[in-house]
Amino acid sequence: MTSDAEPMETLPASEAVEAEAPSQGEQTEATEAPTPAAPEMQTSESPKSIAELAPKMALPGKILKTDLAGAIVDVGLERPGFLHISQLSGNKRVNNVTDVVKEGDEVTVYVLDVNKEKGRISLTLVKPPAYLWSELEGMVNETITGEVVRLEKFGAFVDFGAERPGLIHVSELSDEYVSSPEAELSVGEEIEARIIGVDARKKQIDLSRKAALATEVYVEDDEEDEASEEMTAMAIALRKAMADSSDKGKKRRKKSRGPSDEQSNILARTLQTQQKE
Repeated sequence: MTSDAEPMETLPASEAVEAEAPSQGEQTEATEAPTPAAPEMQTSESPKSIAELAPKMALPGKILKTDLAGAIVDVGLERPGFLHISQLSGNKRVNNVTDVVKEGDEVTVYVLDVNKEKGRISLTLVKPPAYLWSELEGMVNETITGEVVRLEKFGAFVDFGAERPGLIHVSELSDEYVSSPEAELSVGEEIEARIIGVDARKKQIDLSRKAALATEVYVEDDEEDEASEEMTAMAIALRKAMADSSDKGKKRRKKSRGPSDEQSNILARTLQTQQKE
């Protein structure tokens, strides 16, 4: 008896395996799909939540997605951070995000700002300066150490870790007349200067070298004055001690110059006896 049903077509074993297994391209795509940050990216010092974030904090991250405005970055927390296109480079304009970062790239990012209530994290690839503008405004009259990075006819620019170098105007280089900055400083030289003005709106920092030098002289003078006062006090004490010692010696000498009352009486009686005889 024959059946009208058509026989089931079977595939060779090799073709069956090939049909079930994804192609190499599909495997690669699956592997590169965005995933949460691996546990090994976290360290004992890494923050465990958005609440622990602070500006300028460095974080390991992985680019999850890019678009025209920037990139979404997984930093191993409950929410990813956003890296704006303007924060991809500090010294040149970036037209395309993918010219700098691509999906899957592992990067080191810095916390630019954080809104802990809304869970928003703003990131930057540019290493933050040592001093923010808000910090600099409170550092007026403080002395900093920096490197001379540029000399102009009107003054010298000094890099001390701020977002921009500070300017020492030629009139602030020395108490004496300075014909040109080159006469006082050279590029690469490390100097001390005092912050005398900060304009965060104009992004300007005014420095003074002569003010810092005056501070050094003032400190040295104070130390010399203190040493002089100590020497004066020691000299006075020494003179007083010598005077006291001299007075005691004089008193002893005065006592030894004349006879005592008893000796005087004996001498008087002896003279009277001799006169009678």
